[in-house]
This record gives sequence, C-alpha cells and structure tokens, in this order.
Amino acid sequence: MKKVVVGLSGGVDSSVSAYLLKEQGYEVIGLFMKNWHDDSVIISDECPWVEDSNDALIVAEKLGIPFQTVDLSAEYKERIVDYMFSEYEKGRTPNPDVLCNREIKFDVFLKIALQLGADFVATGHYCRKGTIKNKDGSETYQLLAGKDPNKDQSYFLCQLSQEQLSKTLFPIGELTKPEVRQIAAENDLATADKKDSQGLCFIGKVRLPEFLQQKLKPKKGLIVEVPSNSNQFQETVPDFSNRWEELAFQAEKKVYNMADGAVVGEHQGAHYFTIGQRKGLDVGGTKEPLFVIETDVDQNIIYTGQGKSHPGLFRRTLFVKEDELHWVRPDLALLPDGEMKVKARIRYRQPLQNATLYKTEGGVYVDFEEKQSAITEGQFVAWYLNDELIGSGVIS
Repeated sequence: MKKVVVGLSGGVDSSVSAYLLKEQGYEVIGLFMKNWHDDSVIISDECPWVEDSNDALIVAEKLGIPFQTVDLSAEYKERIVDYMFSEYEKGRTPNPDVLCNREIKFDVFLKIALQLGADFVATGHYCRKGTIKNKDGSETYQLLAGKDPNKDQSYFLCQLSQEQLSKTLFPIGELTKPEVRQIAAENDLATADKKDSQGLCFIGKVRLPEFLQQKLKPKKGLIVEVPSNSNQFQETVPDFSNRWEELAFQAEKKVYNMADGAVVGEHQGAHYFTIGQRKGLDVGGTKEPLFVIETDVDQNIIYTGQGKSHPGLFRRTLFVKEDELHWVRPDLALLPDGEMKVKARIRYRQPLQNATLYKTEGGVYVDFEEKQSAITEGQFVAWYLNDELIGSGVIS
C-alpha cells in the first residue's frame, strides 16, 4: 500500500484531499505545519493557527488517520520572512505564497514526509498533475491548471521542479470548490463550511505595514502625483535596428523625478508600497483615486497617478534574468534566440494573456500582446501552453 502524507491545513480543501486518498486505498498520514509564533502582527480572529491545527486534528480523527504537528517556523522565518523583508527593502514586492510552496511545502515538508516513509505528499491545491511516458521509459511530469477556473492555483506552484512533482499528488484538482464542500458535508467533516483562509501561507491574515515594521522602520517621505499628460508619456518610439533593442525599450521602467509632478502628501516609507497600490496613501481631493505608479526607495519618494487607466501603470514587456528563470518543463526550455508563443499571467487570478517569450543569453523577455497594468518587480510571471504551466520567473 502506497503511503501519502497530506498537508492538513485545517481547511476544507486539504480535509477532502485526505478523505479522497483514503477512499482510493492509500495509507494516509495527516501533518500540520506550524510556521509562525508571533501573534502580534496577525489579525488573530481571522486565521489563528491554533484553531486551524485543532480543525486538522478533528478531521484526522474523523477519518481515522494518524496526525502530528511539525514546527517549521525556523525554516519559514529564514526562507520566507527574511526574504520578504529583504525584497521590500529593495523596493520589490515578493510573493510569499509561491515561495512557501517551493521552499516549505514541497521542500522541507516533502523531506519530512519522505523520512516518514511516504511515497508521496498531497496538498489541497486546485491543480492537476499529468504524466508523459517517454520512449526511454522515464516520465515527465506536467503541472496542469485545476478544473475549476475560479480556483485554479497552478500559479502558486509555478516554481516546482520535476523532482518535486514526481512525489506530489493533487487529489481535488479535478473538482470544483462547490463539489469539494459537498463531499466534506456528506462525510460530516468539521471543515465543510469553514471560510477560506486569507493572508500569508500558513500564517494567516497579517497587517502588512506592522509586519514589515518589525524590520523596516517608518521613514517619512513625499508622495508625488504625476499627471497623465506628462512628457514622460509623450515620448516617440525610436527606430530600432533589431528586435532586441525594441524589447529592451518596451521592458524599460520609467524613471521619475520630482520635476515630473507635484507633491500631494507624505508617506511613512516607500518600502511599504507597491506598484498598483491604492490603499494607504491617504491623499484626498483628487478627481479619481491615486494609484502608485513607481516607488523610489533610495530617495524615499512614491510616484502616483490618478485613476486605474493612468499610463504610468502600463507596460507591454517585462524581463526575467537568467538566474531567476525556472522551467517546470526543462525539456521545453528555450535556447538563446529562441521564441515561443504562450499564455501568461503576472498575478494569481489574472486571466491568461497572449504573450511571446524571447530568450537571450541573459534571460527571457515576456512580450505581451496588450499592455499590462502594474507589472511589479519581485512578483512572478508564469507561462502556459494550453492548460499546462511550463515555466516562470521573478520579474526584474
């Protein structure tokens, strides 16, 4: 009998995953990850880990499977939290959920599961795994979108490797959320009606400014509003001698200075803000809401523009450096000068966009058919062929 360790989070998705695997004849063990100790920055009634761990235990008892808690808070702090602080300090916006999957659930947690004699780990992600049988007898694994278009979570797993996928099962990938809740209700699982958790992976809903203030101290700076008719957005497109020049031009971020606009307020630290952000600026009196179009952490200035269609929010092309490039399917990796038409997204839940990948020695340009709003350094771009996620990278 194959043994599977399920990451029981105390939510309905992982509960049903454990139930389905047991029904399929696997020997199932439930494991709850404790990743955080500091409750001071958590909006505690939203998603306290204690309640989640109790719910996970109740589900395990109901299913008659062994259950234990593992404390991964030291690894989580080192690999996720410290990385987040470092990225925000540089003016980049990391995605902790993608990192948590790569570094914690499918690395540290996976290794613990294998030490327990498991053949696989399983999670409650809405995605699917495909297997291609190769002529030489080896297998290539596919990361496929979940069947529920409203819940597809393949984006969060965009950094997984073939090795990690080989040991992973996604039991609810073929189901929709309502079907998962129905299975939980029919089997009297305590989590059937539990709301989905919000916030950082396995920590809960965090007050981000307070969370960041643990390391990044408040620092008063200016908020500058750049009008949409600024000269910054009137520039003529030069004649390019080759495709690479044009891609580099399209991928280049605008660089603003104080002369591009007017001071409209003050903030507590440019490193707390991200491109596309609207909340927290506390500037009134504008016809349309202000959005962050750029942050300058060196000068501690936030540049903003009015309205979500402000030209400063849009860019057509982004770049991923070679060392931040990842192929879930290494056999499909582009060689220098190669190109590939794909569907891509720059954030979870964003509808897939038509794009072309262009490979250089130094990385990959992702050139979208239509300009994208709030392309943000530090976030992940993921690309697909049909419903298969084949690669991803950190936006430069």
